[in-house]
Amino acid sequence: MVVLDIAIVNVALPSIQVDLGFAQADLQWVISAYALVFGGFLLLGGRTADMVGRRRVFLIGVVVFTVASLMSGLAWSEPSLIGARAFQGLGAAIITPAALSILSTTFAEGKERNIALGAWGAVGGFGAVAGVLLGGVLTDALSWEWIFFVNVPVGIIGLVLAPFLLNESRDAQVSSFDVPGAVLVTGGLSSAVYAITQAGEKGWLSAQTLGVLGGALVLLAAFVVWELRHPEPLMRFGILQTRTVSGANVAGFIMGTALFSMFLMLTLYMQQVLGYSPMKTGVAYLAVAGTAIVWSAVAGQLVTRIGVKPVLVVGMAMLTAGLVYFTQVSVGGSYVSDLLPGFLIIGVGIGFSFVPISIAALAGVRPAEAGLASGLINTSQQIGGALGIAALSSIATSRTQDAVTGGSALPVALVDGFQSAFIAGAIIAALGVVAALTLIRRNELEAETVPELEHEVPAVEAA
Repeated sequence: MVVLDIAIVNVALPSIQVDLGFAQADLQWVISAYALVFGGFLLLGGRTADMVGRRRVFLIGVVVFTVASLMSGLAWSEPSLIGARAFQGLGAAIITPAALSILSTTFAEGKERNIALGAWGAVGGFGAVAGVLLGGVLTDALSWEWIFFVNVPVGIIGLVLAPFLLNESRDAQVSSFDVPGAVLVTGGLSSAVYAITQAGEKGWLSAQTLGVLGGALVLLAAFVVWELRHPEPLMRFGILQTRTVSGANVAGFIMGTALFSMFLMLTLYMQQVLGYSPMKTGVAYLAVAGTAIVWSAVAGQLVTRIGVKPVLVVGMAMLTAGLVYFTQVSVGGSYVSDLLPGFLIIGVGIGFSFVPISIAALAGVRPAEAGLASGLINTSQQIGGALGIAALSSIATSRTQDAVTGGSALPVALVDGFQSAFIAGAIIAALGVVAALTLIRRNELEAETVPELEHEVPAVEAA
């Protein structure tokens, strides 16, 4: 539900613009408001889950997300929808790290957790493409409001089932909450995401972009200094001393950069060049969704047999190959020749990347810090996604404008822009292969860790 809502809005934007009277310049905030709060609050949400109780925080997040979804569907104006989307992003930032940390503390590190993370990866990979699919189908068949209303019954089911299916756990060692650290990291991450999302419109070297980005760096530097001095920090930086955890976050950042921007470029190509309707665009992604689910399950099995590193290398290589394939999209292209082979390759890449990255991000992490590690990897992916969308959109727009100025017809100019963006995406994805080869350590993944059970509150006591 959370991953799906990152992409589900894309194909519905034209309908939203007409119904609510959005100005063209403000339309991006339907997406950016969600991404801004989501990326900014993930780390705080993860650590709060560790300290307050993972199941409790998860339930709070589901309530926030479900209510915000209902508010988004009932929005009557531009400000009301943007505000509801920001509220929805807050719910997503609470749910995501809490859910992943519940999974990591429920299943022992090794085969059990790998299988569970295979299921997690399948759901995440499916959500990444199902958003576009459902966005098109619901917008055409019903109305754009239903891309938000569809979350309400899912949220209600989650609220009913979670108390029966999930155990409570938390880090009982921490006695106080690091409020200054929370303010600094949330302000810094939110400012960074804001600067990145606005860079495409304002310019990467504009005074506003550089000023906000500089402010973000100052806040994050102050956060680091504060955390190193605080006796009970919000984030213990020792977690990054495990090279595999650091490598997983680098790979997650790169994957987010390449993947989110790729789906945006493909959606624009299908609608603006091939003339696909929102529904046809959504159905076109079925090949990716189905393939990603199958290969995520395979990846969950393979990491237990051959290890995380080989699976991740293959995954990032397939993402790179898929992006390389899309560099040949053409004005008169067809689904079978220009898109389907690339979709099938990307489906493998998603499954073989999501699962091992999730496993590596939690390798050797103490149960008491599962929420922190979960928030960290999701933050890396979301900030990478925001950067990728902004950067590759800028590349595509700039190349398209140059082609139009040079006398090219608009469809030809658009394809030139998309091809340039795919080339940049392929280069970025290739860096993910390098990161997987150099930063993921087999010995760290195979090392047995002793769970610090004395720091965990038993389920009965917590309840």
